[in-house]
Amino acid sequence: MKAAYKSDVGYVRAVNEDRAVVRTELGGYDLAIVADGMGGHQAGEIASQMAIETIEEKLHGLHSGMTDEQIERQLTEAIAGANDSIYEYAQQLTHLHGMGTTVVAVLASKESLLIGHIGDSRAYLVRGDSIVQLTEDHTLVGELLRSGQISKEEAEHHPRRNVLTRALGTEPGTPVDIRRLPWSSGDVLLLCSDGLSGLVEPADICAIAGGDLELADKADALIAHALAAGGDDNVTVVLLVNDANEPSGKRGDAD
Repeated sequence: MKAAYKSDVGYVRAVNEDRAVVRTELGGYDLAIVADGMGGHQAGEIASQMAIETIEEKLHGLHSGMTDEQIERQLTEAIAGANDSIYEYAQQLTHLHGMGTTVVAVLASKESLLIGHIGDSRAYLVRGDSIVQLTEDHTLVGELLRSGQISKEEAEHHPRRNVLTRALGTEPGTPVDIRRLPWSSGDVLLLCSDGLSGLVEPADICAIAGGDLELADKADALIAHALAAGGDDNVTVVLLVNDANEPSGKRGDAD
């Protein structure tokens, strides 16, 4: 596995409330997480940082002898534990009430991806010239789209497309979506906040992520496209490539 990640505050927000992390060789898996905080008064950045740190800490016990079911339970419990920690912390401080964050986390082996998520930060799989969204947005518009009440085109421009129906830390017991799927050598996994997916079309994301640039340059190019499209939100991307023939490595930075 190779990885690259980058985050940018964008042109409108004063603070970057996004957080990302990549950890290699964690119990036989590589871990990647993107969290997009919300709440104002620094609450968003607190929530996203707590999410990253808590999930990573709760996954330290992973080991190669665990079954797929045990790994899935471990990731589910790690995200659920982060949800409860954020919620309980916010209840202690009035100015943090209602703070929360999205989260999308992946445990990647050479054969499979295990994805857990809450909110509207996304995971995409890029294979050659095709791109597939692996997560479903927990948003009002997402619910309307899945129920057939609006079209995909209407969803893309809906005035309430950023209204979340589920977020990490805003209430106890928030359910976690878990999905396992195979991936192959040459596949690229993209995790991102809605600062990218809300501004850059999937076809353009695919052209960059599936192109010939070095992995770190792909991350830079994705950020640049989001900024060129307006940069009205924090934007964060994590790229993982399944390449068993190359040594693993990572590069990350945030602005």
